[in-house]
Amino acid sequence: MVKTIKEINERIRKGEAVVVKADQMPGIVKDIGVERAAQEIDAVTTGTFGAMCSSGAFLNFGHSEPPIRLQKAWLNDVEAYAGIAAVDAYIGATQQSETEGEEYGGGHVIEDLIAGKAITLKGSSDGTDCYPLNKIDTEITIEDLNQAFLFNPRNSYQRYAAAVNTGGQRMNTYMGPLLAEMGNLNYAGTGHISPLINDPHYHTIGFGTRIFLGGAKARIVGEGTQHSPDTGFGNISVKGDMKCMDTDFIRGATIPGYGTSLFVGIGIPIPILNEEIAKSTAITNDMIEIPILDYGVAKRDRDIIGKTTYEKLMSKEVQIDGKNVRTASLSSMKIAVRIMDETAKWIERGDFTFSMDVDRLPQKGLAKPMKMKREFPKVGAVMTRDVHTANENDSLRDISQLMIEKDVDQIPIVDNEGRLRGIVTSFDFLKAHAKSKKYAKHVMSTSIVASKAHESISVVSQRLRKFGYNSTPVVSDDERVIGIITLTDINRSYGRYKG
Repeated sequence: MVKTIKEINERIRKGEAVVVKADQMPGIVKDIGVERAAQEIDAVTTGTFGAMCSSGAFLNFGHSEPPIRLQKAWLNDVEAYAGIAAVDAYIGATQQSETEGEEYGGGHVIEDLIAGKAITLKGSSDGTDCYPLNKIDTEITIEDLNQAFLFNPRNSYQRYAAAVNTGGQRMNTYMGPLLAEMGNLNYAGTGHISPLINDPHYHTIGFGTRIFLGGAKARIVGEGTQHSPDTGFGNISVKGDMKCMDTDFIRGATIPGYGTSLFVGIGIPIPILNEEIAKSTAITNDMIEIPILDYGVAKRDRDIIGKTTYEKLMSKEVQIDGKNVRTASLSSMKIAVRIMDETAKWIERGDFTFSMDVDRLPQKGLAKPMKMKREFPKVGAVMTRDVHTANENDSLRDISQLMIEKDVDQIPIVDNEGRLRGIVTSFDFLKAHAKSKKYAKHVMSTSIVASKAHESISVVSQRLRKFGYNSTPVVSDDERVIGIITLTDINRSYGRYKG
């Protein structure tokens, strides 16, 4: 049994189309079977709403009097890329304010424009004969713009990996805050109602497909950057008119300790052309396998420490290596359901029909890593192996003398087998003096900032800046101290790397 897009569109125009939501389709197929479902259902709506960092907007400001060719442009102190044409610019969702930092960024500018708010536009130029103006400082609203297109290079992954942190320190990531020692698990996506998971082979999703984007009718313009269908992580690039969008479905966001982003609402109705598509839209959360990645190891190819399903993730707790770990979603199921409902209303009213000619997205391909001219050295190649340690029962007087002699600001505290148990820093001596403490065990910190030999020195450099230390012990997998790496070691290695 095969239907055509033309036949379904005709049913939409007559008001006869049968439209259901993706969360209803599994029950329908179970009750009446795939064959009848393919006959009776014309469209299945899908939805997702979550942080999609690879997003932004093309804006055309119109020409000033006298004219200016913008070389630099800022919107509410957020820099936009102006190297396109005289008065065109692209503002990225993750670009941060030069005055407010991560509290406000490109994603917030996009939301404020859609909300109709006035935005400060500042620009500069060297000036030319035909574009003599050097500076501009004005206010604009979205209605003052000739065009305001949301143009997102990478949105709506087919699925997402889940994230945990096995390290000893809390991490701030694009997956949200990850607590130490697998204190939580964060995930993204809306499971079986997510758009691409309902058509995993892209039979109806491709170049030119009409979609719901931020409350407006929009289009897929191609595969997204890092489109990786070979691994099940396909995605799309989308374009839509911001003047038709709604801030209920487009929101600027700050991910604490990481930066700014844009929460984007996307819905792709799936035309039910045959039994294969009907079957794919009947997918359930227990059928969608998700890898769990360890963000505690800062490297490109993160370790997969387990696998789970959206069904388990949405139960608020998963078990990893015998430990119960609470889960939290970075996506909104509530808004995703609203997107499915709204798209269904468009179709039922005849306001939305399907694209007649769709060029399918690439079904093969794998995202490649960046080609590096040289690799950053690993900690193990740079660290000092002659480590000066102490025991928790050693006196602070002896430890103080050791720090002075070796010119270090911290001493690792180890047990009798050499395993790291704590750190005594120069600051701890101030606490010891105030509280009249005499031994390491009384003042040592057990919140340890340690590193591993296989880590890149760039990762350790960031870690030291974050915690304000000039050195960190290096430990083996069983927590034995095997070395120490200092800022001096790192800077020396950077010099060799850049040379």
